[in-house]
Amino acid sequence: MSVNVRISTYKFFFFFLELNWNAGNYPRKSIFSGVTFSKYPLHDPWTKPRRNPIEIPLTCAVTNSTRTCPTTYHPPNLSARDEDAAAPEACPDYFRWIHEDLSPWRETGISLDMVEAAKRRAYFRLVIVNGTVYVETYQRSFQTRDVFTQWGILQLLRRYPGKLPDLDLIFSCADQPGIVKECYPKSNATAPPPLFGYDGDDSTVDIVFPDWSFWGWPEIVIKPWEQLSKELKEGNRRMRWVDREAHAYWKGNARLTASRRDLLKCHVSDKQDWNARVYYQDWHREQRQGFKNSNLADQCIHRFKIYIEGIGWSVSEKYILACDSVSLVVRPRYYDFFTRSLIPLQHYWPIRENDKCRSIKYAVHWGNTHQEEAQAIGKAASDFVQEELQMKYVYDYMFHLLTEYAKLLKYKPSVPPKAIELCSELMACPADGLVKKYMVDSVVTSPSEAAPCTVPPPYDPPTRHSILERKEDLIKQVETWEKQYWDTQTNHN
Repeated sequence: MSVNVRISTYKFFFFFLELNWNAGNYPRKSIFSGVTFSKYPLHDPWTKPRRNPIEIPLTCAVTNSTRTCPTTYHPPNLSARDEDAAAPEACPDYFRWIHEDLSPWRETGISLDMVEAAKRRAYFRLVIVNGTVYVETYQRSFQTRDVFTQWGILQLLRRYPGKLPDLDLIFSCADQPGIVKECYPKSNATAPPPLFGYDGDDSTVDIVFPDWSFWGWPEIVIKPWEQLSKELKEGNRRMRWVDREAHAYWKGNARLTASRRDLLKCHVSDKQDWNARVYYQDWHREQRQGFKNSNLADQCIHRFKIYIEGIGWSVSEKYILACDSVSLVVRPRYYDFFTRSLIPLQHYWPIRENDKCRSIKYAVHWGNTHQEEAQAIGKAASDFVQEELQMKYVYDYMFHLLTEYAKLLKYKPSVPPKAIELCSELMACPADGLVKKYMVDSVVTSPSEAAPCTVPPPYDPPTRHSILERKEDLIKQVETWEKQYWDTQTNHN
């Protein structure tokens, strides 16, 4: 006799810091009441035994340099197994931003002319026709960004074979978004060209897509996210938060921007200690030393870690958030596909852009004098990354974004004359070194037995406005506390 156990997901409400200002205590006022946060699924201990998965092998010729793709990408009996698949779970809340990112074309649809117009900023064009991927390259990206982005899309097709519709997209591998919103006012009948990329900001309408590093970044020895996220989780267990170094930490390429160079001034000196240890990362020296000092899983040893953007957003954010440390986020301009769901004082502590050192010093002081609340912020961030940024959700985000995008196309995609067919074998088999290793490590070897998660509905305008307003209010609250702290320090001196 079978037993069916229904386990419902639950909502949790982040009760927030009740603080009094006097004697290090802040006003006893809830600043985060009434906000519902994302659902985390419970695991059913009575689930049915798994069926033997269908294997989709990565087959390379003996010469290890195959230049051909398989004649078929998935077994013909695959669709029969879909009938008894479990009902899909709900997607994380950040999937709502898919609706927002595609809204510029909701009324007009996307014409071939619009897609062609995006080519001037493009690195490659990717077309899917009848489940086969074709790519036309316009320019090579920095390092292997384009390679691993395309690899990720190929793995999506292996995870959900035969499920993606025909589509035609233009992709930019640049650090910054490029389609400026004000160049395409709503009064103008012409919609902006649809351009996929890794990040966006409030002044642009680029379509935000998961970045290449989820499948590995071989040039700086960052492993695929599936493996690295587990190592980061294990790294957190090696040292309790209270036993970690009690200052803020950052190490990176400070040459990229003036803001990062400004951050270097916050490093401890003979004259001042801003509660920060800030270091310039010499990647050339690291490379010569075999990146032995750059293992991310060994760097969760500080109570506070600083995130600051480079030329655009930085892929480092997910690694910083995963450390159980309090993430001190220098006010960002850019967002990626998941960061718009991060909440100040729940997932991170906001840092002023124009007064970094004093802002960091206060944040560290606050965290070290309110350790329980500080640990809650660090734990909420790492839980978010470990639960809501699992690779299954990364793939589902890609799936839903591409599916909804394809619905907007007003023409039938066809293979561009200069495009070549692309498949996992064509990319991985002739590769070598870490490129090959990371591809082999991240290859999807069998289709998902579960359907993609269900996307929540879009935010209505009042709700969206309320969310953005609440974030700003929380940032302003921190800035008020900070000002009060420094005013008190001045009066005591």
